[in-house]
Amino acid sequence: MHYTDQYESPIGGITLASDGEALTGLWFDGQKYFADTLDNAHEHQDLPVFAETRRWLDVYFDGAEPDFTPPIAMLCSDFRKAVWNVMLSIPYGQTMTYGQIAAQVAAERGLAHMSAQAVGGAVGHNSISLIIPCHRVVGTNGSLTGYAGGIDKKIWLLEHEGVCLDSLFRPKHSTAP
Repeated sequence: MHYTDQYESPIGGITLASDGEALTGLWFDGQKYFADTLDNAHEHQDLPVFAETRRWLDVYFDGAEPDFTPPIAMLCSDFRKAVWNVMLSIPYGQTMTYGQIAAQVAAERGLAHMSAQAVGGAVGHNSISLIIPCHRVVGTNGSLTGYAGGIDKKIWLLEHEGVCLDSLFRPKHSTAP
């Protein structure tokens, strides 16, 4: 059985999911791949993991770097898990490119090369947004591409963390919510 809860952030509603022990999902409401790891049979319930996740989100949205991580369970392939673990290592307020992640995962697997596009697919299907910080992943040229929650949210999150966007390519039509 899976359980859900809601959180209202400054940039929109967030749905939380859990297996009862660990966080298994955190999505901006309506984002691409919304609830893709959530069982059809689930119910709203207040759980300790949701309280801890809400506390993490409160710290984050108050402008500080949380010094703890709620328990998470990555419901995904080994490849996605490897990519998501690299994303977990991206420091608050910093970015990493798809190519850098590909190189790190390739090295961990003893491979000479790995496709940045394959990494992009794994990043895009991240089911625990924010805590696994896919918003910190940028294109090789610094382009702000590929955020399932929407490019405006990605820009807002990076600015919120103090990332200097002057060095990153920002689409001219984007405005943060």
